[in-house]
Amino acid sequence: MEKTLVLIKPDGVENGHACAILARLEATGVKLAATRMLKISRETAEAHYAVHKERPFFASVVSYITSGPVVAAVFQGEDAVIKVRKAMGATDPAKAEVGTIRKDFAESIERNAIHGSDSPETAQFEIGLYFKPEDIFSY
Repeated sequence: MEKTLVLIKPDGVENGHACAILARLEATGVKLAATRMLKISRETAEAHYAVHKERPFFASVVSYITSGPVVAAVFQGEDAVIKVRKAMGATDPAKAEVGTIRKDFAESIERNAIHGSDSPETAQFEIGLYFKPEDIFSY
């Protein structure tokens, strides 16, 4: 079964949308395999976003993701990455489709409520940043 990482970002948690977002993801047919609430360290955030290190928004995204608590979750199921990304919607909520998480809950392109892995390979790396293998359940 494919696994993917989801982070409900500080704005999603702060605005009280964490449970609604998790429920929307479950409604896509993927199963919740692990979850925890945490404040991401700068070191972990820099590792998570390392692929963007040379991009102009790197410092801003690291600063934002470490600014408050997040809910980290692992979802599993057939085509989990694709299903979660479709439910999330476009990064820019102004361009996101009606009924997507970002259209309904995001404030801006940076405060966009949710992160989801972009591939199964990326998911494996990202999941390892937030969870131990024994913390993840399988169905």
